[in-house]
Amino acid sequence: MQGNTACAEGALAAGCRFFGGYPITPSTEVAEHMAAKLPKADGVFVQMEDEIASIAAVIGASWTGMRAMTATSGPGFSLMMENIGYAVMTETPCVVVNIQRGGPSTGQPTMSAQGDMMQCRFGSHGDYSVIALSPASVQEMFELTVKAFNLADRFRIPVFLMADEIIGHMRERIEIPDQVSREERKPLVPGVLPFRAGGDLVPGFPQFGQGYGVHVTGLTHDERGYPCTTSPSVHEDLVKRLVAKVESARRGIADYEVICPEAQVVFISYGAPARSVQQLLHDRKGEPVGHLRLRMVWPFPEHALQEFPEVKVFLFPEQNMGQIAREVARHTRVPVISLPLLGGALHAPGDLAKALEENR
Repeated sequence: MQGNTACAEGALAAGCRFFGGYPITPSTEVAEHMAAKLPKADGVFVQMEDEIASIAAVIGASWTGMRAMTATSGPGFSLMMENIGYAVMTETPCVVVNIQRGGPSTGQPTMSAQGDMMQCRFGSHGDYSVIALSPASVQEMFELTVKAFNLADRFRIPVFLMADEIIGHMRERIEIPDQVSREERKPLVPGVLPFRAGGDLVPGFPQFGQGYGVHVTGLTHDERGYPCTTSPSVHEDLVKRLVAKVESARRGIADYEVICPEAQVVFISYGAPARSVQQLLHDRKGEPVGHLRLRMVWPFPEHALQEFPEVKVFLFPEQNMGQIAREVARHTRVPVISLPLLGGALHAPGDLAKALEENR
């Protein structure tokens, strides 16, 4: 199965019943597959006039109680940023798939990149926290799409599946289970204010059509949902909670793989470059070379760096100019060597082997 198709199948298995999107290379196959399959599953597919409308439709569908998603690439992702901030502020669960391509601007529509990793974290204005998953195989395109919906409903936030063109367009055999686990939205308890959160900092979600009157606004709002834009304390409390509901759970939701924790030279990777690292480790089997493979990039699991107590240097291949390598460097005194690669090609295991020998 193709990676983009596996993503769509994962969404369907997770109970996604609304897709609002606009075709854009290299993500279009996600929309095409959802267009064919959603009507047969009593779902709704809408091709919107642009990406701004697409994310707006997804937000609206989510408030009716549907699991909703969109898929895009760099230019469309940029257009979605204002409404992604709106989804954060209104605590709207949804899934945004970004099959990354070379940028800036129109860039390389058919070539792979990982240049949107910082944009998904900081692209909309204001302070907030997000969850971003990064698959490295067709199987993970399916599995992490399912996971994205569960995390979105658990934390009431937009969750990003940050894949790349290589993973989106590659074909591999996958296993699709008969059913997947589903984490339901915490319901709003009658009599409780709609934006009043409990110990997990996540408010209950009002069930559509059950008589709840909820004001949903991107303005700073109080626990009733009513605009309250001039109170410093209301704004501070709201924004701090929006951040803390994700950041306080970062250790519990972290998703990464540790290989050879006793190694002194450790590769860090996510997405397609992880495959090159895995091939290198296979070719040099028996050598003490470590690998920290991130399946969840945001929140960045800085505690995972401590899994390698003997490390002398981190090597980080990325299909960008070193975006997440800089994040690693913020959290360690160990040298971090960025191995950037632009233009759409994948790191060759031989090039990684050369970097390994130069930094032993």
